[in-house]
Amino acid sequence: MNDMDDLVRSVAVRAASDNASLPAPLDDARIAEAEAELGFALHPLLVRLYREVADGGFGPDYRLLPLSGPDCGVTGEYLTLRAAAAAAEHSDWPEGVVPILTWGCGMYAGVDCRSEDGQVLLFDPNPYGGGSWERCWFLDSAGLAGWLETWLAGAGWFEEDAHERDDVAEPEPWDEAGSRLSAGV
Repeated sequence: MNDMDDLVRSVAVRAASDNASLPAPLDDARIAEAEAELGFALHPLLVRLYREVADGGFGPDYRLLPLSGPDCGVTGEYLTLRAAAAAAEHSDWPEGVVPILTWGCGMYAGVDCRSEDGQVLLFDPNPYGGGSWERCWFLDSAGLAGWLETWLAGAGWFEEDAHERDDVAEPEPWDEAGSRLSAGV
């Protein structure tokens, strides 16, 4: 048993208590199909969540998107966002960052599958205003594990009462945004 096993188990317990009708978890073949569509491997902890907890439907606020399927899901959203980014003069969505949930108003939480810890990023298009897309990217958590632990503890900036507490960490500008967007990677 290790810390990741404990974390995944805690997420599964919370997910089941928050949503009695969770989608079934995915098998390895469905995950491999999604990774083939994406063109890269998902972060290992994200794979475990989809394989051991459920195909989305749990997590903070609007809850994780399903990995793929007929409705909006991680693979479809990513491919749509990347196609739009490739067609634009200035890319707004870096390669390897998969949207895992939408906060509404064009905002997404995404996992950087190129980072070892699976940084969780916040994309908020509202600061754009015709300037740089770099201003729209924030580091929500240095890793997916920490982000999940924050959710489990009810201590995230996205919690309903967060504005009333002094101990809530706000997302900071993502230092890599400029280089990742300008490089197209």
